[in-house]
Amino acid sequence: MDELRIRKTLLLYSVYWLMVALGGYVIYRAGKIIFVEGDEYRTHARETTLKLGEVEATRGNIMSVDGNVLATTVPVFDIRMDVASPNISTSLFKEKLDSLSLALSLVFPSKSRVQWKNELREARKKGSRYFLIKRNVDYNTLKGVKRMPILRLGPNKGGLILVQKNVRRMPYGLLARRTIGYFNQENDLYVGLEGAYNDYLKGLNGKMWMQRISGGEWIPVLGKQLAKPVNGKDIITTIDIKLQDVAERSLLEQLEAQEATQGCAVVMEVSTGDIRAIANLSKSANGTYEERYNYALAESIEPGSTFKLISLVAAMDESRLKLTDSISYQGSITWAQAVMKDDHPLNKRYITLKDAFAYSSNVATSLFVNKVFGKKPRKFSDKLYSMGIGKPLGVEIPGEGEPFIRKSDDPRWSKTSLPYMSIGYEVKLTPLQLLTFYNAIANNGRMMKPRFVKEIRDGDQVIKSIEPQVLVSSVCSEETARKAREMMQAVVEKGTARGAFNGAPYSVAGKTGTAQMAVGGRYNKSNYNASFVGYFPAENPQYTIMVVISNPQKGKIYGGAIAAPVFRAIADRIYSTNIGVKDEIPKMAQPVDLKIDDTLAVKGNLTMKGWLPDLLPVLNLLTGENFVEQNFDGWALVSIKDNKSFIKSMAPSLKGVPDVIGMTARDATYLLESCGLSVSLQGRGKVKEQSLAAGSPIPKGAKVSLILSNSL
Repeated sequence: MDELRIRKTLLLYSVYWLMVALGGYVIYRAGKIIFVEGDEYRTHARETTLKLGEVEATRGNIMSVDGNVLATTVPVFDIRMDVASPNISTSLFKEKLDSLSLALSLVFPSKSRVQWKNELREARKKGSRYFLIKRNVDYNTLKGVKRMPILRLGPNKGGLILVQKNVRRMPYGLLARRTIGYFNQENDLYVGLEGAYNDYLKGLNGKMWMQRISGGEWIPVLGKQLAKPVNGKDIITTIDIKLQDVAERSLLEQLEAQEATQGCAVVMEVSTGDIRAIANLSKSANGTYEERYNYALAESIEPGSTFKLISLVAAMDESRLKLTDSISYQGSITWAQAVMKDDHPLNKRYITLKDAFAYSSNVATSLFVNKVFGKKPRKFSDKLYSMGIGKPLGVEIPGEGEPFIRKSDDPRWSKTSLPYMSIGYEVKLTPLQLLTFYNAIANNGRMMKPRFVKEIRDGDQVIKSIEPQVLVSSVCSEETARKAREMMQAVVEKGTARGAFNGAPYSVAGKTGTAQMAVGGRYNKSNYNASFVGYFPAENPQYTIMVVISNPQKGKIYGGAIAAPVFRAIADRIYSTNIGVKDEIPKMAQPVDLKIDDTLAVKGNLTMKGWLPDLLPVLNLLTGENFVEQNFDGWALVSIKDNKSFIKSMAPSLKGVPDVIGMTARDATYLLESCGLSVSLQGRGKVKEQSLAAGSPIPKGAKVSLILSNSL
């Protein structure tokens, strides 16, 4: 028994001292954690439950020159609810659950009232502090949510949690999208003006504490915002939204009519270099057209005949060539076994420099350039570089295409290089680079850098003005520029663009271009770029316009037939809305002495068609109302019906014969001739009948007969 007692005593002591040792170790570890490792563990705890998050700044707006918003930031909200908040009593939750569920089902009908009720009840049961109601809710919807039962009590008492995010919106859809720019998620960068001015637009994000809750979600800690965000600055572009719309619609109509692959149109203000419109459209796999690539800025192409102006300006400036100088004409010529031909051989024994340009003679152009530079080809490329050709424009938008001008020391230089460069092959320029040179000629030799942005603003305060910049003070002498402008006028008056501007109330100077495209390293008879570049009014240049259309498929390939009508449509709009470009009284707007019976307006319905500025005085007189301000200023249908006045745009389409019934003979003739039709008249007064039905296709070179009446 004694031995057993001793063993029990030893066992108890062993357990006792073991417990003492374990207790001591626990006390030791607790003390070490508290006093030695405490800071480390406390830091770790904070880092795993709290973090410093960012409050996104509102990105600045991109504005058009006429005050329209091209790109803006719109806030959207993720709406959540702290369903298990201790501030929401059980009695309140039960009392308002039905009405809250009903309200949610009405605003967010993807779930029924019963589904909302079950989910809210289950979330409350599980102690959810971050229940998701809806993501990406706009502000107007949010206002309705804030009026719902329980949630109307706010963040603390009603458990409403809002997580704001900013979304970029373009109010005008895809209008000028590639130039305005957007966020490229694949490459994690902004493109276009969004990228070029990102440092101004992005602003400065704020800082606030975020807390991690069950499920790994991070939520903002109320009242823990450490630094408020600084919103981004606004940029004011040179884009005119109305001209941009006209440019895109005119380009689109022609692309669709010709089933072309792609095209671009750019409008530049002569004196400043301001880009008023820039449209780029390409055909997608489903046959529609969209703006996916900035061809005008980024695509370097062989310009073809539009390069002839650059070649001949260089030749005239380097020699004593005059417009009246002539050479023996031939329809083809061989340069080192390469045969160069004119597309349309001329019935001439001799041809002047002016006519060589007006009729776009490849042979004559190459001969004139060879006459000046044939023995010193290096001087040709040197002259082009001195004129600003061959150098990037340095515009702020990333992605400008590299120009290419071959030099005589290039290993690939051959005996055919000079003559073929003179007519726009073995060289490459982007449409914008070519437009900039033509604009310089219109600007008396002064080359302006294309300007896309005028100002940077913080609210109403201008913080930076971007002044027009001169790239080359004089690309050529004033005399050479004058001769170049005279050559360009000849193109429209008697040359390759003579039919495109018949009846236009303004004068145009320009150059057509039809360039074969190299596919797989070889030229063919199926792939062409049709282009027209020029300025107007010819006597007082205000705007230069470049149009390029690639791969037309409906038979027409020449710049005068394909690209010039788009130029015409854009120029018509500018002319009709901008007094500054009116250098003469338009044919369709001559003063007319009208005498109208005061009782006419009440005798019945009245309909008038014509040029809106002509019709408005009549409408004002008949109705006693003032219709000065309109959304458009072009062809219109004006009517009075049941003592109510109506004005409807009749913008001419490139697709069909215009409806001229009811127009004056003068207006009808102008409108039909602008579509390439030949007009004959019978009688006097207004148009009573037209031989070609309105909307029907316009046959090439067709005539239309108009029968007139003597009625008002």
